[in-house]
Amino acid sequence: MPSTTEKFQFTGRNGQTLDGRLELPRRGAPVAVALFAHCFTCTKQSRAATQVSAALADNGIAVLRFDFTGLGGSEGEFANSGFASNVADLVAAADALRNRLTAPAILIGHSLGGAAVIAAAERIPEAKAVATIGAPFDVEHVLGQLGEDLAKVEAEGEADVHIAGRAFRVDRDFVEQTRNQPQEERIAALGKGLLVMHAPDDDIVGIDNASLIFQAAKHPKSFVSLDGYDHLLTDVNAGRYVAGLIAAWAARYVTEDEEATRAHPRGIVTVESAGGKYTQSVQAGPHAYLVDEPATLGGDDLGPTPYDHLLTALGTCTSITMQMYAARKDIPLQGVKIELEHSRDHVADCTTCNNDDNRIDVMDMAIELVGDLTDAQRARLLEIADKCPVHRTLENRIDIHTTTVG
Repeated sequence: MPSTTEKFQFTGRNGQTLDGRLELPRRGAPVAVALFAHCFTCTKQSRAATQVSAALADNGIAVLRFDFTGLGGSEGEFANSGFASNVADLVAAADALRNRLTAPAILIGHSLGGAAVIAAAERIPEAKAVATIGAPFDVEHVLGQLGEDLAKVEAEGEADVHIAGRAFRVDRDFVEQTRNQPQEERIAALGKGLLVMHAPDDDIVGIDNASLIFQAAKHPKSFVSLDGYDHLLTDVNAGRYVAGLIAAWAARYVTEDEEATRAHPRGIVTVESAGGKYTQSVQAGPHAYLVDEPATLGGDDLGPTPYDHLLTALGTCTSITMQMYAARKDIPLQGVKIELEHSRDHVADCTTCNNDDNRIDVMDMAIELVGDLTDAQRARLLEIADKCPVHRTLENRIDIHTTTVG
């Protein structure tokens, strides 16, 4: 299930525009939404950010990766940013996601981004799970990367520093934002599921940092060794491996809970315009997803069309009904595949049409039944297919009552 990438911009803490990319599953609504924080001086385009996000989307999890203030495509000056600024950017990103899809249930941070998501977690109440990749225990660890330039910044108030062969302008406030951060207390009070991932041979942030984070954390907590990988996850398979771990581990934390059910009760669907030309944000009980029109009709193609959803309702209900019946009758049905298509037929003599031009809507279903079935069993299952509740609803007269609110 390949992902699709959407440009996602939002307003940061000081009014600057921050540039991100929202990685979405190509088919189906996301099972959860995650927020990814990149490593120190990296961008949303780092190998770890792009590979992990894409692989998580393949697992059905939507992921927002974005550039912190002053980096990549985001506005602002890197010299005027710092750790506290990064944390504020993460909170702003969560707010933007809350308005666009739903607040992130999973926070993921790489290197210093791991420390940042731990710090931001208490300000994102919907987050249930936090995953760190090669994260430092102490935020001041990052000052070691400034080398001899650190003394120059402290003496002059601002100076050019060199990190990983690149020059950055850094001021004294940047340095001060990294000092006296209460990370140990934050970790102990996290109150969310924590997954610590670290490479034993990490030569940038040593494995001892993972031990300190794990010791400071309270349960539920987990540790996974990224044996054979480096700090930046440069191995071609590293991103997919890490994403698989996160997806499997986080599944237990992002299932529907009682509070979410109360906030979004089943049976109630809310539709709201979500930017773009036609994009709609849909909240169906505890599930959030997008509906859109294809580019050929002027839309942004960020989700299935309304008629796609109508066909989906019929197809899924038909399949479920046949599977339920087969289970009750001990019919060895192993699987169902249904291909559906919608069209409109114009009929010369249509006694049941409800419009002036004798037009009827047609839904074609091609059903494939998998299993060692007899001809009689197949025939009976096809009879049952036409008895699914959605099928009967579509063939009944439907009265739609529309009112205005506000």
